[in-house]
Amino acid sequence: MASISKRDLFLSHVGQTSTFPMSLEIERAEGIYIYGSDGKRYYDLNSGISVSSLGHRHPAVIAAIKDQLGKYMHTMVYGEHIQSPQVAYAELLSKHLDPALNAVYFLNSGSEVIEAAMKLSRKATGRYEIIACRHSYHGSTIGADSLRSDVDYISAYMPLVPGIRHIDYNSITDLESINCRTAAVIIEPVQAEAGVQPPKREYLNQLRQRCDDVGALLVLDEIQTGFGRTGHLFAHQKYDVMPDMMCIGKAMGGGMPIGGLVADQRLLGQLAKYPDLGHITTFGGHPVVCAAALASLKVLTEGDIVDEVLEKEKFIHQKLEHSIIKEIRSSGMMMAVELTKRKYLKHVVNHALEHGALIDYFIFNDRSFRLAPPLIYTIEELDSALDILISAMDYAEQKYN
Repeated sequence: MASISKRDLFLSHVGQTSTFPMSLEIERAEGIYIYGSDGKRYYDLNSGISVSSLGHRHPAVIAAIKDQLGKYMHTMVYGEHIQSPQVAYAELLSKHLDPALNAVYFLNSGSEVIEAAMKLSRKATGRYEIIACRHSYHGSTIGADSLRSDVDYISAYMPLVPGIRHIDYNSITDLESINCRTAAVIIEPVQAEAGVQPPKREYLNQLRQRCDDVGALLVLDEIQTGFGRTGHLFAHQKYDVMPDMMCIGKAMGGGMPIGGLVADQRLLGQLAKYPDLGHITTFGGHPVVCAAALASLKVLTEGDIVDEVLEKEKFIHQKLEHSIIKEIRSSGMMMAVELTKRKYLKHVVNHALEHGALIDYFIFNDRSFRLAPPLIYTIEELDSALDILISAMDYAEQKYN
């Protein structure tokens, strides 16, 4: 009897997110590389969508995980036991943030963080309306999905959470929609899935001022922009705007699943009273994952990795010159390469994959491919990886000319 392939087992028994998964069978990953089961090596230029900012299996992260495994794993639902990895992480993170961002509520994922932010915004203000931006993506739970404006994706799950309104990102005029009924504005400092749209000059500061004027909370979704991706530890520091709450995740765990809601302790404390247990989680702040996150944060804050991001961003702009490139939008090593014709895109992505470089699509931009390499790339490594992308663009252009 013929054996069933791992691919067939994957398609038969693993829940799918789309009808066209990449289906790349992974054997191992190390540093900037991912290796297929056939031994083929791929440059990772996505970081698992901005997760593996320190590359794969960073030695400091692996050592921290092993050390914590020798002590304890889960002992009690989050918030009941004092666990050293949580305390040490929260203390170190607060040292690198404004004094008003001094506490973190640990969760398991970015979507969960958004849910907690929505709940806390309503509780703290006594208002129910939440404003988000069109073409934003904040997660896939029912609350996070309610923040989306793209009806095609969410219509099958309606009705969603009520009280959500949308504005256009970077529109100063739309800020007038924020009013005394608004509990919070939840916004990405750099729009990601729209194809990397950085804020225009003074936009975020005017947003901050409008929230202050009407008593609304400003919640920045830094799940994708955080931990050095934009060339600062967090994007709000780069763009000089202070949120009331910051949502973090993705690169936070050094490859392990974790998220956090960061705010002033007095604000976060409202989740703990009237009523008690206003928001609870079983595995949030898991000690092994927090140990990995702590090690990752130490690497980022004690070395030169974040300081070198802008230099690497500049190199990528200089290197990626091609006749089918219309524009490269970026904030640090969070980048979108927009092509002159939509039909080029799938051929560039597929050809790059075939020749050993992993890039990806965006949800709301069908002319651009995503670049979010691990921050640890050297210039020489970037040079070699980008050669593959240039070759892929050559191929796409020749196919249609």
